[in-house]
Amino acid sequence: MPTALVTGFPGFIGRRLVRALLDEHADLQLVALVERRMGDGARRLAAGLDADRLEVLEGDVAERRLALSDADWARLTGAVTHVFHLAAIYDLAVPVELAQRVNVGGTGNVLELCLAAKQLERLAYISTAYVAGKRGGVVYEHELVMGQGFKNHYESTKFQAEVWVRGLMHRIPTTVLRPAIVVGDSRTGETEKFDGPYYLLRTIARSEGLRRPVMQFGASDASFNVVPVDFVVAAIVAATFRAEAEGQTMHLVDSDPLSTRELVTVLSNAYAGRPPKGRVPPKLVENALRSKAVREAFGGTPRESIAYLNHAVTFDTRRAVDVLGPVGLVPPKFGEYSEAMVRFYREHEDDPIYAPKR
Repeated sequence: MPTALVTGFPGFIGRRLVRALLDEHADLQLVALVERRMGDGARRLAAGLDADRLEVLEGDVAERRLALSDADWARLTGAVTHVFHLAAIYDLAVPVELAQRVNVGGTGNVLELCLAAKQLERLAYISTAYVAGKRGGVVYEHELVMGQGFKNHYESTKFQAEVWVRGLMHRIPTTVLRPAIVVGDSRTGETEKFDGPYYLLRTIARSEGLRRPVMQFGASDASFNVVPVDFVVAAIVAATFRAEAEGQTMHLVDSDPLSTRELVTVLSNAYAGRPPKGRVPPKLVENALRSKAVREAFGGTPRESIAYLNHAVTFDTRRAVDVLGPVGLVPPKFGEYSEAMVRFYREHEDDPIYAPKR
């Protein structure tokens, strides 16, 4: 019986991925590797999904041999046919030591298991489009090491991890998937926390509450690339089980993203019923966010996130289109799901469980 190991459960993408794998592959057994502190919650969630086909196994990607017992290591390396490696530190302000330990070292430990797995058919490695770092213009899927700098330790360590993954592709059958900024479900708007582009919504909501005009900000030539979580999960599942995706690196992005200004306008119209009025220069916003009072005025926006509003980069998707297009997987345009995103935000904007963990 095919067996899949999933890291990153019960995270936002991880739990949706597990649910999709259970629904779409009836013969697949799943093992979710979770940190010990998350074990009880993960087991409760697993029991509600499929107690017979989903095993929660406590371990740690940041430890050699995933902190597993000899018996569990032998069992996994003998049975695993697919590995989905999602676990990472996604905080843009993550300290370098922690990012290095989890994002780079953790990936190396998963690769060690893959090399030992006797029946491995595919590793699905979840990278990020932002391994491109500070590059501008068009970034292609086959590109990686281009002498780029990075905006934060999240980007640089995910880059290091992908270098490691790609360096072993000749020994491990691999598909690398690079999502852009992941937002809530395109149909329901459901998300895990209000960060990333939700800081824009928080700023708009704060302006409305104080009866101030919604201001426009972000560089005029910058695009803000977001994709809904349901598309990302569907793409991961489809690519991992398609022969054409082996050895490929694919951007899971909007191939025609809105500019930052267009995105702020769409969100302002959806939330406040009116477009932005006036504009704050991007550099002024970035410098002003050094102040805690200003960050609060911008809905709690962290200074590290502003760089993504001003980054003029686009991501080519020809490989993703070739692999995912034949099965009907195309990312929806932001305007098609912005109402669902704003509706979910309105319903939960005061709920502390959705507040970003800082």
